[in-house]
Amino acid sequence: MSQSAPADPPRYAVVLAGGIGSRFWPASTAERPKQLLPLGSPRPLIRDTVERARRLVGLDRVRILSGPDLVEPFRRAVPELAPEHFLLEPVARSTAPVLVRAAAEIEAREPGAIMISLHADHAIEPFQAFEETIDRAAAAAARRGSLVCIGTEPTRPETGYGYIRTGAERESGVLSVARFVEKPDPETARRYAADGLHLWNTGIFVWRARDLLAAARRWTHELARAFPLLDAGDVGGFFHAAEPVSVDVGVLERADGVEVARATFAWDDVGTWAALARTRERDAAGNVVVGTARVFEGADNVVWAEGGRVVLFGVRDLVVVRAGPETLVTTRDRAPELKRLLERLEAGEDA
Repeated sequence: MSQSAPADPPRYAVVLAGGIGSRFWPASTAERPKQLLPLGSPRPLIRDTVERARRLVGLDRVRILSGPDLVEPFRRAVPELAPEHFLLEPVARSTAPVLVRAAAEIEAREPGAIMISLHADHAIEPFQAFEETIDRAAAAAARRGSLVCIGTEPTRPETGYGYIRTGAERESGVLSVARFVEKPDPETARRYAADGLHLWNTGIFVWRARDLLAAARRWTHELARAFPLLDAGDVGGFFHAAEPVSVDVGVLERADGVEVARATFAWDDVGTWAALARTRERDAAGNVVVGTARVFEGADNVVWAEGGRVVLFGVRDLVVVRAGPETLVTTRDRAPELKRLLERLEAGEDA
């Protein structure tokens, strides 16, 4: 009697959904962060992401990683979410601690499970190509115990993204990672976009939960004091003892055998207002208008209007946002700097 092939390991999808999205001020606030805004499509980002995760693994195996204050707003945006779909971080410590905690929960529930780490602020299409890429990454992770990043071909010399320098091909569509490069200068970004050796690091990761845990125990010294608390079931103590560190810096840039699966889908990090020119519908002059706004004799503007009407006349390449009591006017090329502006406003600096 022939033996049946071993079943594929179960898969979980975790969604990183913390943070307030300060680069989308004034529409994005601590009470209504960007994950609740329709930035990638006419639906809130969190809803698009949960639907993508549900199609990958089924709703029962989706986990939202966020702070406790966002549970109810997220559940209003995505009513099918229940309390058990959330893994909460009592204090924000960047991405490594929250992903390690999620990996521990998943491994305890279903040993050997694959963990797919997604962000709540990505625009991805089409789904079939996304699923095929995830399948390829999951197979590599299961076969070799590798930590797999998803990388995509650069379409422009973007200075706001991280890049992956690819190495040798491990199998079709999966390569070794030679090194990571964070946010290069414009000249370097132009070279990376043209040389065929670099991919954008999408921040989407696929690994067995147990392999992330093992790598973090070996490489992430920022969590050394915290791991005994996690092992003892003290989640709050774990987060308070953990030093803030991203999974990119704390694990991937230090670990051996990291791989990258080449994406076959279109991807965009909806990180600034300027991204709406790529993710939302534009008029014939290239303007993106969300809300009650009109543009006359203008081109390539991004306009977001809540609670009133905004009219633009004879201008181009602007970002104009009206939300609550605030109105922001900047240029598309300065939009990525809003985090710095917000820090100045909160510090009470004068112009």
